[in-house]
Amino acid sequence: MNALSSMPQSSEVLRVLQSRSATRAFYNRISSFYDLLSDRSETPMREAALRLLAAAEGERILEIGFGTGHCLVALARSVGPTGKVSGIDLSDSMVELARKNLAHEHLLARVDLICGDACSLPYPDNSLDAVLMCFTLELFDTPEIPTVLRQCLRVLRPGGRLVVASITKTQPRGWALQAYEWTHRHFPNLLDCRPIYVRRAVAESGFSIRRTIHMKKWIPVAIVLGTKRAQEDHVSPEPQERGKKGV
Repeated sequence: MNALSSMPQSSEVLRVLQSRSATRAFYNRISSFYDLLSDRSETPMREAALRLLAAAEGERILEIGFGTGHCLVALARSVGPTGKVSGIDLSDSMVELARKNLAHEHLLARVDLICGDACSLPYPDNSLDAVLMCFTLELFDTPEIPTVLRQCLRVLRPGGRLVVASITKTQPRGWALQAYEWTHRHFPNLLDCRPIYVRRAVAESGFSIRRTIHMKKWIPVAIVLGTKRAQEDHVSPEPQERGKKGV
């Protein structure tokens, strides 16, 4: 049996096997050359995610897993001097690098950065207008993804926006996606993330899906915009509504 024939063919989402400390150590090691590895392939998706988020003057916005800080710079410019951007990242080396990049752009005063875990966001309930995640959600193990998304839901105000850009599982499955999953399964230290059903995860966590954009960085990427429902929108539908298409 060759490598291709042993690739996973099911619809399952693979698990993340690395510990949080191993993930932090990995990103600390690669922080200084992270942009050389991924900037060219990720830039179009990040820019599309920023357009979908549509940050506005005076807003309070959080980015989870900001890396070297490209989106933080764009967000800080968009919210202006009356707004505020927060960022949380697991890697302390990424935090320091992003802080230097923001200082170079004279935007550090608009941004608060912390090193931390998105499974427990240190922000008050209903305090943010928007949350952004670019190639971050798929780094969390499968049972942790709903926890992260519920944390996003908690800190957003009613009507607040969530934009997630993530490697996504699609049908029909292409060879590139199969190869990616095979590599993650057999060499998780080389590929620490894997494709997920990002739109479904966002919807199942309580967000209203407003738009989904599909792109490709040699493997499929989905960029999903969801909004936090107002309190009255959380009322369960009548039984006859449950089967309607699109609900």
